[in-house]
Amino acid sequence: MRTCLLALSMSVAACLGAGAAFAQPISNSVAVFTGLDKITGRITVFDVYIDETVQFGSLQLTPRVCYSRPTTEAQNVAAFVEVDQVSLRATMRRIFSGWMFAESPALNAIDDAVYDIWLVDCKQSSDIPPPDQR
Repeated sequence: MRTCLLALSMSVAACLGAGAAFAQPISNSVAVFTGLDKITGRITVFDVYIDETVQFGSLQLTPRVCYSRPTTEAQNVAAFVEVDQVSLRATMRRIFSGWMFAESPALNAIDDAVYDIWLVDCKQSSDIPPPDQR
């Protein structure tokens, strides 16, 4: 699994930084997501550290990598994300494992019956302390 993830990361990194005119993609430590609760209509923007798992409703979200490009270039933001759905019996089922692209939120957004989640941005730091400092 890690080997496949590394190969995919390198492919996306090459895609984001393809060509001589582009700088290397930036590996970020925080992915920024927006979540929509379709029942209440509430929209939540939240930061998630790489390899941290957070719960949004019945969904558990874990970003593995988050790439962006320097501010001097057109932004292409991509994250490899795993999403599990937790049932009422506390069993988990993987409903998504793949790349999300901030520039194309409908391409690989999580579209659950109750919750939608999509990638907004990647960044180096957050106002929320990292998991090991909480």
